[in-house]
Amino acid sequence: MDIKSFAVGVYLANCYIITDDQKKETVVIDPGGDGELLSKEITGSLKYILLTHGHADHTGAVAYLKDKFNAPVYMNEKDYKMIECGTFMYGDIAKKVDKFIDDHDSFKIGNKIIKCIYTPGHTPGGMSFLVDNIIFTGDTLFLSSIGRTDFDGGDYDAIINSIKQKLMVLPDETIVCPGHGPKSSIGSERINNPFL
Repeated sequence: MDIKSFAVGVYLANCYIITDDQKKETVVIDPGGDGELLSKEITGSLKYILLTHGHADHTGAVAYLKDKFNAPVYMNEKDYKMIECGTFMYGDIAKKVDKFIDDHDSFKIGNKIIKCIYTPGHTPGGMSFLVDNIIFTGDTLFLSSIGRTDFDGGDYDAIINSIKQKLMVLPDETIVCPGHGPKSSIGSERINNPFL
């Protein structure tokens, strides 16, 4: 499995391109901008576009990639309204969502299973994605920090509960790939994150 990370868009949101080496299938998580750049980095057949949440800095290149590769877009339904509201800035993204996902859903990329974990708090429909020992947390958990909850739909108690009940139960060696900034690990966050 090959994982590439790109800080894209005005707010430098992390976009992850995951490719299964054997079957040459690719998943893109949070294409927040720079669609042309991202499209050049997609080497396998684009099987899914996954959104951790509906904020525009994580969805800015969805329409571009969907149109170019005809790949289905998955997100949690509770964030769909954000996508609709962002249409005037980022193109007609709302019509691009193909499937709503929720806690315990899963799907395959090559021989790997992607597990969906519902992690609300930063937004009502926040999702994290677990592949082997790597968790893609969007704006729920960062290196020594957590996602903001002062935006519309944010909920501090919910994000703390999501992190403690859904993420901190993972093994210490689980790698955290956040929506902004550098990687971390569950073990490091358990010890060093002042919000926990």
